[in-house]
Amino acid sequence: MSDLEKIKQLRQITGAGFKDCSNALKESNSEINKAVEILRVKGISKASKKMSREAKEGVIALTGDSIKTSVLEINCETDFVAKNEDFINFVRNLSELNHNVSSDLNKLQSSQMNNGKTVEENLVHLISKIGEKITIGRSKTININGSKNFSYKHTVVKDNLSKLAVIVSLESSEKSDKFDLFGKQLSMHIAALNPLALEPKDIDQEILKKEQELISEELKNLGKPEEVAKKISIGKLNKFKEENSLISQAWVMEPKKKVKDIIKELNIPGLIIKEFYRLKIGE
Repeated sequence: MSDLEKIKQLRQITGAGFKDCSNALKESNSEINKAVEILRVKGISKASKKMSREAKEGVIALTGDSIKTSVLEINCETDFVAKNEDFINFVRNLSELNHNVSSDLNKLQSSQMNNGKTVEENLVHLISKIGEKITIGRSKTININGSKNFSYKHTVVKDNLSKLAVIVSLESSEKSDKFDLFGKQLSMHIAALNPLALEPKDIDQEILKKEQELISEELKNLGKPEEVAKKISIGKLNKFKEENSLISQAWVMEPKKKVKDIIKELNIPGLIIKEFYRLKIGE
């Protein structure tokens, strides 16, 4: 095999540039396997330099069915790369693996991809080839016995990849078209209104504490008397809880009614919202 043919083969294996492949072959005395290792080491070096940059673009992969559904966030630096075919193929394979390990990121990192290499190895190679920081972000799998999952994708990039994805899990003693329609509409509602929790009592205390501080600062700047400010503060915080709890939000399809009113009107036997998860790229 000529040197030029070896360079072509090395480029196919690693995705590295002509000059890098040529130098690696010289360093390895034309041994392709050794040249691959050399490029991998150099790729790790290049990748580590890129990891200090911000990666707020990318895609959300939605995988699974109505019983078990997973979402996975993969970040990159630019929207251009988010549409790159190598990036998309990597994410597709990765999303299936993530679904198989139920969003256990430690297991995911060491999982083998279609080419026989680990996720970590493929990630380093992709960073080196594309030239951008790429990271595995948040992930979630919902698989609740007796429940049915509904999902929604917004700003679809390709197939199961989008910029925003929602999973909501519902339970009912009766399955019907009415039940399915509500599930689909509820997933769209969650995408649009971004509730923080199912009910007011479920909102994270740190979030409430921060909101209380902002309200107090606002009222202080308005010069309100302490007693008046206290009453206003309670009212504002209660409104915040109501607007950010799924069950008490204004129904996106009919804003004069709340989600809990719609559930009551539908009168679907044993209808319970078990869990939901909303994931937006870079948010």
